[in-house]
Amino acid sequence: MLHYPNLPLGSDLIDAQLPNTQGRIYRFSDFREPVLAIVFMCNHCPYVKGSIAELVRLARRYPGQVAFVAINPNDYTRYPEDSPQAMDAFVAEHGIPFPYLLDENQEVAKAYGATRTPELFVFDRERKLRYHGRVNDVPKDAAQVQEHTLEIALEALLQGQAPPVGEAPAIGCSIKWKPGNEPNLTIEPTPSAGR
Repeated sequence: MLHYPNLPLGSDLIDAQLPNTQGRIYRFSDFREPVLAIVFMCNHCPYVKGSIAELVRLARRYPGQVAFVAINPNDYTRYPEDSPQAMDAFVAEHGIPFPYLLDENQEVAKAYGATRTPELFVFDRERKLRYHGRVNDVPKDAAQVQEHTLEIALEALLQGQAPPVGEAPAIGCSIKWKPGNEPNLTIEPTPSAGR
């Protein structure tokens, strides 16, 4: 199995600052809401398109309680659908009420160990990682969703509790890395039956 280590639960927030498409800089540690949800996403991914309405709904449901920050790490020179101009159109089309930032050198995605779009990293009041993974169980098709995994995690955190599920593997497209910028992957042996 290919393995790319990502941020373990309980880790501190990895602070960073990134620009939006107009050049305004946002620093993660500047958000004061009790919960911070960082979502790696892009414009063209069908899994993002299928779950963006839920992300927008949750952001509007928890104003002042949950800060959402979206980050586009994709190589838009090879995937022009993820260009800054396309990001602006995506924000307008879906009424996105939270910052949508550019990770042009892909360093933030690599620091977090993100591999998918969409992929969530949710931090509590102390800015410890408490949830990592998917938006829901069928992010490509909102009509088929049975478990709103992110929403369950947010509700628990806002009540001062640990999410019932801390990690739920992200379901989505792979991040489009710039040539030569792909993360280092290691090969983990598949566990043998009976072990």
